[in-house]
Amino acid sequence: MEFNLAQEIAQLHDEEAWVLTGRNSKTLVKQPDFRIVLIALQRDGHLEEHSADARISIHTLTGHVKLRLPEQTVDLPSGHLLVLDRALEHDLEALEESAILLTISWPHAEEN
Repeated sequence: MEFNLAQEIAQLHDEEAWVLTGRNSKTLVKQPDFRIVLIALQRDGHLEEHSADARISIHTLTGHVKLRLPEQTVDLPSGHLLVLDRALEHDLEALEESAILLTISWPHAEEN
């Protein structure tokens, strides 16, 4: 699989969800144990507090986001990458118009 992320972001900005909600997303890869999601957020856009039963990475492609964790806040300007362990609650705020690449990796059934 190959993706032109600049074109994918432009497409997200052209869709109705972007105008109505200030954010839009597209799942680029969806496998039982692995997912990659492209998320575009307008300035001051939020992803409310949540957690995942998987390890995740958040890569800021454009813009600047802030991630709040239970013990700290992490600044993620364009080009930065953060990896989080499973079940770690977090929320995200776009400090400016931003696009992030979220990667989710679930453990195999035999791993506990």
